[in-house]
Amino acid sequence: MSDLAYRSEGVNVNLGRRTYWGAIWAGVFTFWAIWAVFETLGIAIFASVASPRETAPVLGMSVGLGVWSIVLTVIAMFVAGRETGRLAAVPGRHDGLIHGMIMFGLSFVGAVVLLTLGAISASGGATVANPAHSPSFLTMFANLGWISFIGLFLGWLAAMFGASSAVPPREQRTLHEVRPAA
Repeated sequence: MSDLAYRSEGVNVNLGRRTYWGAIWAGVFTFWAIWAVFETLGIAIFASVASPRETAPVLGMSVGLGVWSIVLTVIAMFVAGRETGRLAAVPGRHDGLIHGMIMFGLSFVGAVVLLTLGAISASGGATVANPAHSPSFLTMFANLGWISFIGLFLGWLAAMFGASSAVPPREQRTLHEVRPAA
């Protein structure tokens, strides 16, 4: 008989890209859990350090709390993005990046809803006909705008990097020599 060698090749079949919403929601809840716990800690620390004798204790507190919020958002988004990418088990870094982007977007929409509700509550029902009572109200929101932008931008990058870094490396194709029995 002739000595023939057959080659078998393991091939991964991808039937189409999918968005794994369970992994995305898990990332959103991971982000909010980390962020809520440690933001509360930051508020407690910076509120207790602020001196009530100052004319504007909130302004002295806002710088430290702003830096704390930016760093916290980046770390929480990275961890949540990493968990999103790991739970999605997507085949490539690009798919992990997309899952991180979707997780960030969903977290951002939740933040906008919560901040809007909080702002309405904090303003005491201020409207165009009934403006807020304090001129520092607008100054506080102007400062929050810059802090929010920096935190969101860096958090967006961290979420995408975290999700794409959780993707396992591609498996190498292996060839196995198979020889028929005599």
